[in-house]
Order: sequence, then C-alpha cells, then structure tokens
Amino acid sequence: MSQLTPEQYKEKMQRRKEIQEQRLNERSHSQGLIIVHTGDGKGKTTAALGMVVRSLGHGFKCAIVQFIKGAWEPAEKAILSQWSEQLEFQAMGEGFTWETQDRDRDIQKAQEAWQKGLSYIKNPEYQLILLDEINVALKLGYLEAQEIVAGLAQKPESTHVILTGRGAPPELIEVADLVTEMKLIKHPFREQKIKAQPGIEY
Repeated sequence: MSQLTPEQYKEKMQRRKEIQEQRLNERSHSQGLIIVHTGDGKGKTTAALGMVVRSLGHGFKCAIVQFIKGAWEPAEKAILSQWSEQLEFQAMGEGFTWETQDRDRDIQKAQEAWQKGLSYIKNPEYQLILLDEINVALKLGYLEAQEIVAGLAQKPESTHVILTGRGAPPELIEVADLVTEMKLIKHPFREQKIKAQPGIEY
C-alpha cells in the first residue's frame, strides 16, 4: 500500500468506504445476542465486563452472576457498585473447586447461581446479563448444557446474554450468535512464575 500514489490510495479508500456503507445498509435490524467468550487465554471476563460498562453507559439495566470464583470479592464488584441502580451483581460461587473440595456443595452453588441468572434472563427489564464462568461449571458437570440452552431460549428478543469461561460445550456454541475463543500465547504465571496481580488478574 505504501507504493500507491496519493490518487491511487484515495481511490482504494473510496472503494472500501462504498463497500462498507453497502454492508451497513444491508444490516438493518437488531436483536438480543447470545455471546460466548471461551478458550484458554486470559481476557474472557475482562472483555465481558467491558460490554457491561458500555451497556451501563447507554443507561441499560444489567446483571452479573458470578459462578465459581465469587469468593474472591473482586475489585470489579467494588467499582461497579457505583451503578447500583442499574446493575445487580451476584457473586454466587465460593471459590475455585480445588479450594472448596466439596463437589456436592459446588453443584448446589452452581444450580443456585443458574436459577438467579435465569430469573434475570426472563426479566425484560434487564438488557444485558453476564453469566461469568458458567462454562467452567458446565465443563465440570455442575450444570447440564441442555438446561442452559433451554433457559436461554426464554430470553426476551432484545436481551443480550454473555457466557464466559473455558471449555464452552458444543451445544452452547451452536445456539450462540457470537463466539470468541481467547487463545493463550504467553502467560507470566506460567513462563515467568509471576503471581496474579491486582489490576491485571483481579
């Protein structure tokens, strides 16, 4: 592209603009999305929280239900509490599974978190619901994928639902409108033995 003359570059960008405008004109309707963030890389929850903040900025009513790692009481909950009139934040888990060491209780907590999430999903007042780390609960067998898919089918047409966590099952990926897989390339915990740090991991 650097070898193009200014006139050629301008023509190329004009064509690109016309194509982009045509694409936008062909996409005229909107609807609530089922969004899945999965994969082994970092950033699944972080990206989802970015969508929550964006939705809050639009004045939308949102809900976050945190599976598995709720015992951390993360910094996100502290900062998001400033939007208490728009946002419900439910940290339902009691920590990672190797910390609780009680499978029956983990299953019970996951089921409670799902029922709470489902209540938000079915409530048309909420425009966006984040089910954080629900994919991990599914992967561990604490929840059944068919039950989650059936619950998602009950959402109002304009409601967005984000489901995060590694190991998203095929059934969930199939019904999702948007799926992003975070791929791990390098991680300081693994390669450099650097511990989790505030502002980065929590």
